[in-house]
Amino acid sequence: MDGSELRQFVEQIQKLFPRIMRYLEDEASRELIGLEVTPSQMNALFALYGVNDLPMGELADQMGLTESAATRLVDRLINMNLVRRERDEQDRRVVRVRLSTYGKQLAELVFERRQEQVMRFAKRLEQPARNALIYGLSHLLEVFQTLEQESKSQKQ
Repeated sequence: MDGSELRQFVEQIQKLFPRIMRYLEDEASRELIGLEVTPSQMNALFALYGVNDLPMGELADQMGLTESAATRLVDRLINMNLVRRERDEQDRRVVRVRLSTYGKQLAELVFERRQEQVMRFAKRLEQPARNALIYGLSHLLEVFQTLEQESKSQKQ
């Protein structure tokens, strides 16, 4: 890709991403109507959904938070009866977090709502466009992960 093509790509991304993000944020807000949970709290529940438990540090990493911010978030979720916090049996220094029964039910409800939302737009895309979207987003995620690892390596 030459400089002109790269600049054109960047311009297109800068036009598309804010509009896509606004749509996704609006949909996420609609998913949470009446549930009395914030988007960041729901993200924590999704990170814990489908796993037995996570160490606090791993939850923080997955959410892009410091451990202290993740701890405050988990404290709020505990007060809402959505998660449980326990010490690791092998290493008492490690704190593990898992969904409560109520937290699992809430995550399942929002997950189902989200599946319906994705199904609505997926039906409007032809198969080649769906394949291209998955391909492109998968590679974009890989680039983000590589950049994140490089950034962490430079800080050490």
